[in-house]
Amino acid sequence: MPAKPRLHSPEDDLAFMRAIVEGGGRPPMTLAICYLAGGLLYGLQCLFHVGQAAGLIDWPDIANLAFVVGISVAFLAVLTWAILRDRKAGPANRGPLATRTLSAAFSATGMANTAVIIIFAVGAARDQDFAIWLYYAAIVFALQAAAWYMAWTLKRQGWMLATALGGWVTAVALGLLVRDPLWYLGVCTVALFALFALPGWVMFRDARAGT
Repeated sequence: MPAKPRLHSPEDDLAFMRAIVEGGGRPPMTLAICYLAGGLLYGLQCLFHVGQAAGLIDWPDIANLAFVVGISVAFLAVLTWAILRDRKAGPANRGPLATRTLSAAFSATGMANTAVIIIFAVGAARDQDFAIWLYYAAIVFALQAAAWYMAWTLKRQGWMLATALGGWVTAVALGLLVRDPLWYLGVCTVALFALFALPGWVMFRDARAGT
């Protein structure tokens, strides 16, 4: 008589997921670069806009446009380099299932972020209200907070919890400050450096240590 299959309890499932994540492995360079370069470059752009809002920067429109476009071009160039570097490393060097699990979670968050950007951009253009567009950043930080909280739940690294809580606070603050441009930009600037660039540096350091 065949043995009765053992049913998995929620505790078994949690233990399995924790074993996956605690399996070690370096974070993928692409993810590290995305956070580090994105935080630094777009933090610099927000700082530039703070200067504009405060009346400290008064450039011609063409110069402003060139600066903003240059930020995005620089980010895409760095990101392309990171992607090519990861591909060159080969499948064997991309880390165990633990690393791929978290990478997939953040990739899924990125997909949600893209949908959010499209929704708010269309809504702002349709209603002719720029403040609607500004809500998208609050949602992005909220989604990032959720992703980092999941990472902390599985890996129990304190900086991940700090990043998750910081993202949640930032999301709420940005949602309340959309009608106050100077404060909105100030919060966004600090958050990009502290919650994107800094975690990106931690992951970048770990990724390089694994090479």
